[in-house]
Amino acid sequence: MSFNSEDLYLNRAKFVMKYLGVWVPPENENFARKFYKVFMMSLQHLFLFFQTIYIVEVWGDLEAVSQASYLLFTQACLCFKITVFQLNMNKLKELLKLMNGYVFQPKNIIQQNIIKVQAIRIKRLLFAFMISSQLTCGMWALKPLFDDVGSRKFPFDMWMPVSPERSPHYHLGYSFQLVTICMSAYMYFGVDSVAFSSVIFGCAQIGVIKDKIMSIKPLGIYKSHKTYTKISRYNRKTLIECVKHHQAVISFTELVEDTYNSYLLFQLVGSVGIICMSALRILVVDWRSVQFFSILCYLSVMISQLFVCCWCGHELSATSEDLHTILYNCAWYDQDVKFKRDLNFMMARARRPILLRAGYYISLSRQSFVSILRMSYSYFAVLNQTNK
Repeated sequence: MSFNSEDLYLNRAKFVMKYLGVWVPPENENFARKFYKVFMMSLQHLFLFFQTIYIVEVWGDLEAVSQASYLLFTQACLCFKITVFQLNMNKLKELLKLMNGYVFQPKNIIQQNIIKVQAIRIKRLLFAFMISSQLTCGMWALKPLFDDVGSRKFPFDMWMPVSPERSPHYHLGYSFQLVTICMSAYMYFGVDSVAFSSVIFGCAQIGVIKDKIMSIKPLGIYKSHKTYTKISRYNRKTLIECVKHHQAVISFTELVEDTYNSYLLFQLVGSVGIICMSALRILVVDWRSVQFFSILCYLSVMISQLFVCCWCGHELSATSEDLHTILYNCAWYDQDVKFKRDLNFMMARARRPILLRAGYYISLSRQSFVSILRMSYSYFAVLNQTNK
């Protein structure tokens, strides 16, 4: 029975996105499924549309714009992400097929554990992001009940086609904002899970290659010519298998980058605006209010999301860089000439790390994370000085 890496890494994302109607459709997708998918995506774009109208209405008022802008950036980022996700559905199908392909199948319990450990790491990070994002949505829902006692206000300042003064309209508008923003958080979790889990799956496969390399045995300990020949063939076969495996990992990560590089770039650019505007709101909101803690929680969620994005790229490059050292540490010195020649070619390729780039340009790493935080602070300082 084959090892199902797709379910191991993406079972939570698949469950959430199937429920929201945006997962990979079946071959014969019926009209009801298509309508449901369009309806769920339309809610997100409608939310963004209402926010954009409000921004246009209050343009020139820095406080009002900052109060609405951080959520505008978030929603715009989600709409772009989910649109890219749908447009690249064929590439996603290919990625899922490769994850369960023969090349990426573990050959023993140790290799299975390497893949499982990496899956647990990324799933824990993403699960923490999902819980904290839903907690933020809950605090947003409580804001009108605690901060605006005695008056009817919606959770978010945005243009709405209904008036909060009328009872049915208020409940409809309140429900629309709350349900849509909760759906947005789950969609964020689903789309990010697919992209980031795919990157970490690539890291796990490099770990499997390292395990195979270290299983190569020295030939000098074998005195029998028959045994010597047998082990020599096994070692060279293992090395060739590692070369093919490494090429498959490179192709897989390139496909991941090709599929999601545009929305990763949008994520990095949007994070600058999100962090900047959120920090600006924290300075002007009363620290004893629910809104203050909701913005603080939201800011931590967005920074953690950015960190996971950059951390995945850093793990991929660091893990692939370490492969060159592992190749040198194997028992190459006690092998035949053919083995050493093939190892030289693999080491030459492994010297170049595998990079995950946003927009085919910006390499995702911890340095990128720090640079974005610095840039966000610079813009925040300028806007804060302007507001004084």
